[in-house]
Formats: sequence, C-alpha cells, structure tokens
Amino acid sequence: MKNKSMVTTGLFVATLALAASPLFAAEHKFDHKEKVELRHDRKELLHDRREIKGDRRELRKDRQELRKDRQELIRDRQELRRDLKNGASKEEIARDRKEIRDDRKEIAQDKREIKGDLKELKQDRGERRDDRKELIRDRRDALKN
Repeated sequence: MKNKSMVTTGLFVATLALAASPLFAAEHKFDHKEKVELRHDRKELLHDRREIKGDRRELRKDRQELRKDRQELIRDRQELRRDLKNGASKEEIARDRKEIRDDRKEIAQDKREIKGDLKELKQDRGERRDDRKELIRDRRDALKN
C-alpha cells in the first residue's frame, strides 16, 4: 500500500508542477534584447568549441609530422653509419650529414609549431571559459529582471 500511495502522490505533484509551469514561465519571460544577447553568447561558445576542435586537430597533425621527422632522422643516421662502415665517398657522407642537419632543423621547427599550437589551444580554452561565465551571468541577470 505504501508504494501505491507514493506513486499517487508523485503523480499528483508532477501534475501540479506541469499545471503551474506556465505560471513560472510567465514570471521569467525574456525580452528581445536578452534573447539576442543569450543567443549571441551561445554562438560564441559554439565558435570557441569549433576553434578548440581545430586546434586539437592541428596539434595532432603536427605531432604526427614530428614522429615522421624523427623516424626520418633515424633512417638517415643508419644510412650514414652504413656508408661509413662500407667506405662511401666523401660526397656521399657529406650529403648524409646534410640530411641529418636538415632533419634536426625540421624537428626543431615541428617543436616550435607544437608549442605555438599548445599556446593557442590554451588561449581558446580561456576564451571559452570566459564566454561560459558570461553566458551564465547573462542568464542569471535575465532571470532577475
């Protein structure tokens, strides 16, 4: 019997809540200016999310490129060792060393790009955090008025 009465009471309360919801909604109607401001804030958040997603994609691409360049450096070092072991010409050895220097420059450039991507991602996350706070503040202000 207890369960039946609890279900009935819950159903009664839910019915009252649904019946009274238009009254509550009438108390908190947003005027046009507030609606526009809230819509703008939501669009800013969506834009921030897309920027962060793009930054993450770019960061992932740069890290893949860094791995590829490191593998290339390993292969070039192995080739240099083989050439030294097999007694290759001075021109061949100089070419291998130049390739290794170029690979190191590419790796340094990749690291700089990753560092820049991380900085940009951090800034975008901060902007998103600020936009969320602004949206929450605007909603609260709209409900107060």
